[in-house]
Amino acid sequence: MLRSPLRPAQLAAAFVLLGAAVAAAQTPPPATVVLTTLTIRADAARPQIMKTMPDEVRATVKLYLDGKIQQWYARTDGRGVVFILNCTTVAEAKALVEELPLSKASLATFEFVPLGPLTPLRMLLTEPATPPAR
Repeated sequence: MLRSPLRPAQLAAAFVLLGAAVAAAQTPPPATVVLTTLTIRADAARPQIMKTMPDEVRATVKLYLDGKIQQWYARTDGRGVVFILNCTTVAEAKALVEELPLSKASLATFEFVPLGPLTPLRMLLTEPATPPAR
């Protein structure tokens, strides 16, 4: 019986499971960037947000020009932005965003996820085991 090829969702799930198994068996790689999600607080007053935004935009542009923001995206739900920060620790990323005007005014919350190399790819670098001679 022929098996059908893996669908993209199945392939992604396989990589996640494989990554978890490999990560459990070895020391995780160091973070190379930190994914940072800025979410506008639900109870934040819109006039205060709008008053703060010009300073926020200038501060984030400065971080980008200083090489601290590698990539930035608007959330399509309109509730904030996502930054990929050139930081190797969450503490370093927190220190950067704590200086942003929205953070100082307590108008936003942040989530941080350190990211590193996709370690299951190391399996592609190992030689396959030689089958026993017959």
